[in-house]
Amino acid sequence: MLRFVAYPMRFLLVSICFSLLVLLPSCRAPKDMVFREIRNVGIESLGFTSSKLTAELEYYNPNNFGLELNRTDVDVFLNNQLLGHSTQDIQLKIPKRGNFIVPVVLDLDMKNLLKNGLAALMNKEVNIKVAGKIKLGKAGVYKTFPVDYSTTQKINLLN
Repeated sequence: MLRFVAYPMRFLLVSICFSLLVLLPSCRAPKDMVFREIRNVGIESLGFTSSKLTAELEYYNPNNFGLELNRTDVDVFLNNQLLGHSTQDIQLKIPKRGNFIVPVVLDLDMKNLLKNGLAALMNKEVNIKVAGKIKLGKAGVYKTFPVDYSTTQKINLLN
């Protein structure tokens, strides 16, 4: 009878250890998404005080698991001057180890754009910074993550 009790306990212990070995690596923090390019930039609406700019941002997910993007709330800066704000409720599936496109609608502050943006566009390169937060998750469970991303973009107005 002692053997009968010991066998299920051993099986249970081995099962728990195996489960931990399988599940613990998946609890690692996800790697950052890799920005690829900006495409299809357009103007949705144009006004004297505010305008809306649309674009598609291509990213690559280096993780071995897919995610879901639920919400974005970010400010966009051009050479450290506020260019505009984007808040979107979105349901976007991010594939594992694959490229994905994030559509963006940016509310431009025309005062700041005219005051600072035109001078920045005269340079060959501009510093673009995105700061704010996004809500990512999986299987309906979401968590808010901070965003603080900067890049230098070459601009050629003579194309």
